[in-house]
Amino acid sequence: MERTVKLRVRVDYATYSALKEVEEEYREVLEDAINYGLSNKTTSFTRIKAGIYKVEREKHKDLPSHYIYTACEDASERLDSFEKLKKRGRTYTDKPSVRKVTVHLDDHLWKFSLDRVSISTKKGRVFISPTFPKIFWEYYNKGWRIASEARFKLLKGNVVEFYIIFKKDEPKPYEPKGFIPVDINENSVSVLIDGKPILLETNTKKITLGYEYRRKSMTTGRSTKDREVRRKLKRLRERDKKADVRRKLAKLIVKEAFESKSAIVLEDLPKRTPEHMIKDVKDSQLRLRIYRSAFSSMKNAIIEKAREFGVPVILVNPAYTSTVCPIHGSKIIYQPDGGNAPRVGVCEKGKERWHRDVVALYNLLNRAGDVSPVPLGSKESHDPSTVKLGRWLRAKSLHSIMNEDKMIEMKV
Repeated sequence: MERTVKLRVRVDYATYSALKEVEEEYREVLEDAINYGLSNKTTSFTRIKAGIYKVEREKHKDLPSHYIYTACEDASERLDSFEKLKKRGRTYTDKPSVRKVTVHLDDHLWKFSLDRVSISTKKGRVFISPTFPKIFWEYYNKGWRIASEARFKLLKGNVVEFYIIFKKDEPKPYEPKGFIPVDINENSVSVLIDGKPILLETNTKKITLGYEYRRKSMTTGRSTKDREVRRKLKRLRERDKKADVRRKLAKLIVKEAFESKSAIVLEDLPKRTPEHMIKDVKDSQLRLRIYRSAFSSMKNAIIEKAREFGVPVILVNPAYTSTVCPIHGSKIIYQPDGGNAPRVGVCEKGKERWHRDVVALYNLLNRAGDVSPVPLGSKESHDPSTVKLGRWLRAKSLHSIMNEDKMIEMKV
């Protein structure tokens, strides 16, 4: 596992100038390395380094030699990423363009201590004394180790942006004693805990539409290139708010799985899921909401947090999870209720009433290999208990949420 902590330090002019010299020559080596890799059709770090090292060493005699190594590694990563994008038809240039440079450092080029960080330059070592944020101390004091590699980038105003990388061994996944299926929707995420469905409302719809209305009011009759308009748009922070909800929700679900030694079951959503979902949707507002729901981002947030805790994640086929009865395998007919997606339907064969989000959870459970019997339905619909956004953001666990909301088990 790997985490990066960003530090910003204002330095004196002499230190900034020494780092600027390194950055300029590093850029030259990086561009030469990329050109060599393209002309020789290779993305291999070893081949690129072997091909350019002697020439670059002659050109940059005062530059510490390990900058040539790290520039070759940087070029190798950029070329490899470029080739993968090219295969998917996502490139717009003939070769990777070096627009922004972040200088890579290995253990010969920098030394770390809590008092100061030293960096090798053409004029010897320079020292910076950063103020460490809270997130740094969380990693530093919880078993993470500082990696031998680091990076830095120069900003305006004599500011150095320094990246410290923390690493931690991957925990061994345990043998799951059960499963926690998770169904991701536009405005909520539903989970099944001990046979009890719970619906966690994320308010994504409200956030999306609220910010869109504000965005329209700011830009109506004005150009988005206007300085004042751009300043106001930056303050909206829609993306940050949604990311915060995703992180907190992922932690809540993963901690529950970790404590109960369960595996998490997720739909294996295809790439560009929103684009596939809006193909046949004519309602412009609904298209906007679906496109900005970030289904894959929610899935990835859960997977990333599960990897941190060593919780197994099972990805299953998402097709027809909310339209097939988990008991009889027959189609569920949803009656129009005035909404875009009716929430309650009836099994064609058994006539049980199913809530859309609940039936998806049981189908995910079945596809994960759990053969425990599904409770037979009554004439009442299988409705999940709904928890508002504020409640689960502050909750300690999903079990405490269920106790507070007096969860009702499925009818038999």
